[in-house]
Amino acid sequence: MAQTAWSKRWIKPEIFPLFAAMGAALGICGFAIARNIAINPDVRISKEDRAAGILDNYKEGKTYKDHGLREYLKDCSPEIMPVLNRYFSTSK
Repeated sequence: MAQTAWSKRWIKPEIFPLFAAMGAALGICGFAIARNIAINPDVRISKEDRAAGILDNYKEGKTYKDHGLREYLKDCSPEIMPVLNRYFSTSK
């Protein structure tokens, strides 16, 4: 009986966009957490790394900050709709 009530309440076409949005948000959060745990130079999981104290690892920090997406978007203009911006900003 409980299974039927759950499926009647949540398995509807109106709920699918909510599932998609929540799934995307959880995916982005999971990616950020995994990236920080795996390659962030400031996060130290093991006891030996934590015992090292504060490290001056500027090169590793710069490599972490300038990841692939940032390198790809480095030369792009920071506009969301460049065609629309050019249309309204140029004089006629």
